[in-house]
Amino acid sequence: MASPQAKQVDAHLRALAKRMAAAGADIEASRAAVNDYWKVDGSTQELVADVKRIDLAGVACEWLVAKGADPDKRLLYIHGGGWTAGNLDSHRPLSARLSKAAGVAVLAVHYRLAPEHPFPAGLDDCVHAYRWLRNNGPNGAAPARAIFIAGDSAGGNLTLATLLACKERGLPQPTGAIPISPATDFSASGDSYGTRAALDPVIPGVREGIQAMGAVYTQGRADPLSPLCSPLNGDLRGIAPLLIHVGDHEVLLDDSTRIAAKAKAAGVDATLAIYPEMPHVWHAFAPFLPEANAAIDEIGAWVRKRS
Repeated sequence: MASPQAKQVDAHLRALAKRMAAAGADIEASRAAVNDYWKVDGSTQELVADVKRIDLAGVACEWLVAKGADPDKRLLYIHGGGWTAGNLDSHRPLSARLSKAAGVAVLAVHYRLAPEHPFPAGLDDCVHAYRWLRNNGPNGAAPARAIFIAGDSAGGNLTLATLLACKERGLPQPTGAIPISPATDFSASGDSYGTRAALDPVIPGVREGIQAMGAVYTQGRADPLSPLCSPLNGDLRGIAPLLIHVGDHEVLLDDSTRIAAKAKAAGVDATLAIYPEMPHVWHAFAPFLPEANAAIDEIGAWVRKRS
């Protein structure tokens, strides 16, 4: 049974969903709503790591380094926001908590957003940040002893797409990757769009919604169903080990279950964790939501074991 706090999170997200629906095509209003996603309680905005902003050839990034984190063990964090929203500010507390739980230095990247910068701009920024991170830490140039990629929602999509892009470009795979509530299929063909429609408090169980996001993201520059846009359609052989987190109340549930199954069939070390009664990217409601704390702790343990 979900915690009492989960009911408050559900009510908060349902109110936010109405606000996002009212924003419609107003991109700035939608971005403002996304920035308020986690604000169910003041504790979710607490910061548990030091922050240092940097610029990577025009790509805004920041280091988040919790006390005791190893600067030579690094994690690239890719924020969510439907490919059109989210930023360093919106995901800073979550990125910091991952640094603390995993004992790694986190580099958060604010990739270019659609519609101003359609595919592949955002993906290219993520690959650029990953390449740089391999040989640069928070204290200067130094090779990484272990390196991970993680991201939520659209960032989970970009986490998987970055693995596939690295494979295409002959770049080394990271030590591991953690897609959180990832969108993996712009065709929205998963059954969970129907079975979880009434349970998901924030993402409409309407297939046309994710398909429209794909059109905004790509703007005719790529087929939304191509592997770097819809990783479910990619060749997953040889990609890094995966820890995939998804909530059982998400319409995106099948996006996770299907890519986990496909990864395992391709010989990838893939672990799928489905959290009962949890909504989209519940991790960011830590420390208010007990289930968020548990999920972050699981990620931390998984990273520590592999680094």
